[in-house]
Amino acid sequence: MISENDWKQEQARLKQVTETLRTKIEELAPEVSGLRNQVTDFAKKFWEDVTVNTSTFDDFEETLYSIRQQEALLSERERSHKQRLQRYNNMKRMLPSPYFGRIDYEEKGSPESEQIYIGVSSLVDEDGLGFLVYDWRTPIASMYYDHSPGSAAYATPGGVIEGTMLLKRQYQIKSGELRSVFDTSVTIGDELLQQALGRGADAQMKSIVATIQKEQNAIIRDDKSRMLIVQGAAGSGKTSAALQRAAYLLYKHRGRLRADQIVLFSPNPMFNSYVSTVLPELGEENMQQTTFQEYLAYWLGNQMRLEDPFDQIEYVLSAAGDSDSAYEARLQGIRYKASESFLHALQHYADWLCQEGMLFSGIWFREREIITAEQMAEQFYSYDSSIKLANRALLLRDWLQQQLASIERKERKAEWVKDELDYLDNEQYEEAHKAVLKKYERNEAVFDFAQSYIDQYEDFQGTEQGEGDAYDIADQEEEHLRRMIVKESFAPLRRDARRYKFIDFARLYGQMFSENASKYAEMTGTDEAGLPEKWAEICAQTRAKLSGSELLYEDATPFLYLKELVEGVRMNTDVRHVFVDEGQDYSPFQYAFLKRLFPRARMTVLGDFGQAIFVQSTILHEADSPLARIYGPDETRLIRLVRSYRSTKEIVEFTKAMLPDGTDIVPFERYGGKPQLVRLSNSGERAARITSDLASLRAEGFDSIAVITKTAAEARAAYDALSAEGGEELRLITKETLTFEKGVAVIPAYLAKGVEFDAVLVYDASAQTYSRESERKLFYTVCTRAMHRLRLYAVGDAAPYMKQLDTSLFEE
Repeated sequence: MISENDWKQEQARLKQVTETLRTKIEELAPEVSGLRNQVTDFAKKFWEDVTVNTSTFDDFEETLYSIRQQEALLSERERSHKQRLQRYNNMKRMLPSPYFGRIDYEEKGSPESEQIYIGVSSLVDEDGLGFLVYDWRTPIASMYYDHSPGSAAYATPGGVIEGTMLLKRQYQIKSGELRSVFDTSVTIGDELLQQALGRGADAQMKSIVATIQKEQNAIIRDDKSRMLIVQGAAGSGKTSAALQRAAYLLYKHRGRLRADQIVLFSPNPMFNSYVSTVLPELGEENMQQTTFQEYLAYWLGNQMRLEDPFDQIEYVLSAAGDSDSAYEARLQGIRYKASESFLHALQHYADWLCQEGMLFSGIWFREREIITAEQMAEQFYSYDSSIKLANRALLLRDWLQQQLASIERKERKAEWVKDELDYLDNEQYEEAHKAVLKKYERNEAVFDFAQSYIDQYEDFQGTEQGEGDAYDIADQEEEHLRRMIVKESFAPLRRDARRYKFIDFARLYGQMFSENASKYAEMTGTDEAGLPEKWAEICAQTRAKLSGSELLYEDATPFLYLKELVEGVRMNTDVRHVFVDEGQDYSPFQYAFLKRLFPRARMTVLGDFGQAIFVQSTILHEADSPLARIYGPDETRLIRLVRSYRSTKEIVEFTKAMLPDGTDIVPFERYGGKPQLVRLSNSGERAARITSDLASLRAEGFDSIAVITKTAAEARAAYDALSAEGGEELRLITKETLTFEKGVAVIPAYLAKGVEFDAVLVYDASAQTYSRESERKLFYTVCTRAMHRLRLYAVGDAAPYMKQLDTSLFEE
C-alpha cells in the first residue's frame, strides 16, 4: 500500500478527473441530442430541399448536383453525430473507473518526469492541452505492460523514446471511489489479478485491459507479422488478448481500418455471443463474427446439403468403439482430405481438366435439351490450350449467353407461346399496349418518315392500304407479349448460366474418387503409394454422399476450392485482418483456402494443441508446421503462452498432468479445492448425486455451472436424467444454441470449448466412456473449463488418463 499523504493526493486527483468527466458529459449531452434530432429531421426533409427537374440535360445535371450536395451534408452531420456520440459514450464508460494504472516516466534528456495515468479511453484537460488519462492503446501506455521501474522505452511513429520509469502504480476504482492502490514492480500485482480471477464466470467475456500481462501485450501490439500464431495453454488468455488486439488495431489505424474489415472465425455460434461485448466495452464497433461452417454454407448455397463439424465429431466420438472397416476408412478420409497433399492434388487436377475431363450439365427447356453437354465440352476444348481453366469457363459462359439469346429469339414464334397468350390477364395486355404506344411516341419522327416512305411506295405501286396497316398496333402488341413471355421463361436459364450451373461440380469432384488408384494418380499427379490404405472405401463413401447431393464436412472445403479453381476466386480484398480462434481445429487445407479468400489480410491464429479434439487438427507450435508455411518464416511469428490463469492451481496441476508435454504449463498462484472423483454404483445414483451437488454449488454462490458430457446424444440423456430428479433448472446446449447464459448448462464437450464456468461437473468420467488414447485431449479440454470447482463422476472404473495420475492431485 502507499503512504497516507500519497493516498490523499490520489483521492484529490481522482476527484479532479471525475469532475472534469462530469462537466464534459454535461456539455456534450445537449450537443449529442441536438445533432441526433438534426440528423433525423434532415433525413425526413431530404427531398424537400431538392428540386427535381429532368426536362433538359442541364436541369438533370442540376438536380443530380443538388441531391449530392444534400447527401454530403447529411453524411457530414451523421459523421459529426457519430464522433460526438462515441466521445460521450467513452466518457460515460470511464466515469465509474476513469483509470486503472499509472507510470511516472522521465524521458532521456528531460529535466522532469511526467505522470501517465492509463484507462480504457483518453481524456484531456479543460484547455485541451494536456492528458488527464491516456488510452491503454497509446504507445506510451505500452510501458505499463512491458516494463518494471528502471530503464524503459516505447516505440512511436517517429522512433524509440528512451528514459526511466520511476513508478508503476495500480488502482481499484469503483463507482468513482478509490478502493485500493498498489505500487508494483511487475505488470499486474498479484492482489489485483487475484481479485479479477477470483470473480465468478460471466455470461459474456469481459475486457482485460487492466490486467494484461507482458506476453499478452506482445500479441496485442504486434503490427508486423503477416501470420501471428498464438499457442497457449488452456486459460492463458488467448481469446481475450486477441479481442484486445482487434481494439488496438482499430485504434492505431483509425481512419484506415474499419471494424467490418476484421473477421473473427469462432468455434460455434454460441461463442460469438460470449465475446460480442468486448469491443463495444472498449468503445469500438464489433468486427464481423462468423464460423467457418457458416462461411462454407453461404458460398455453397443450396447446391449441396452440408454436414457440419459437430455432426462429424459426433460420428467420430459415438462410433469410437467400432472396429469396422467403414469407421477406419472415414477417419483416414478425414485426415487425407485435410492435408496439403490433397490440396496439391486438386491443383494438379485443375491442370488435367484443361486437357480433358470437364463435365457439364445440358441445358433443358420445356422438356427438351436445347444445348447439350457435348456441345459445351466441344466449345470448351476449342479454346487455346494456353488459356487458364477459370478463363475458359468464363468464355464458355459468355458463349452460352449468346446461344441462349439466339434460341430465345427463335422461340418467340413457337406454338407454345401462342398458347401462353391466351392465359394473359388484362393488366398484361394493357402493359403491352402502353409499351407499344410509348415506343411510337419516342420514335415519332422516325415513324413519320417511315409512314411517308410507305405512302410514296403505295402511290408508286398503285395500291392502297388501310390507315395504320403498315404498323398494325395489334401485331406489335402481340410481338411485345411474345417477347415478354419468352424472355421471362428464359430468365432462369440465363441466371443459371451466369452462376456456372452448367458445370456439373458434383460429378467433377466425384470423378477424382475412382476406386482405380492409378486413374486418381494420373489426374492429380499423386503417388499411389501415398494414398490412404482404405482408398477404395474412402472413394465409395464420398461418391455415395455426392449421389444424394450431400457433402461430408471434410469434403466441403476441397469441393469449394475446386469450384474456385474452375470459376475463379471469389476473393475478398476488403478484409485486412482475419482472426481464427481454436485454430488447432482447422486443417492445413482450410488455412490455405482462407489465405486464398482473403489475399490482403493478416492472420492471427489462436489455439492450443493440447485441445486438438478434431481428426484434422493442425499443429501450431512447430517451426515447420503447415501453418508456419502459409506465409513463410520471415512473415510468421509464434508466441507461446504457458501461464494458465483461468483455473485454480489445483485444477491446473491436475489437468496438465494428463498431457505428455503438460510440464510446460505454469499455474497462477490462486488456490481452491482439489478436483474430486466421485465413484458411483449405477447411473441413477449418479443423477441423484449430481443434482445434490448442483444445489450445494449454487448455495456457495456459483452462478455458472456446466454439466459436460462427451457427445450431444449423451447431453440429451443427461439432461433428461437430471431433469427427472427435479433439482436445479437446467439448460440443454446444442449446436443451434446462439447465446451463452448463466445458470446450469448441460453441454457436449466440443461445444464447451473456449468458454469457462465457475464449476464443471464431468457427467461420465468412466473408462467405458473415455477409453481411447485419441480422446485424451477431449477429456483434458472438458476439465480445463473449470475456474473454481471440478468434479468427475464415474460408474465403475475411471478414465485411464486419471489412473495414470498421481493420486495426490485429486480427492475421492
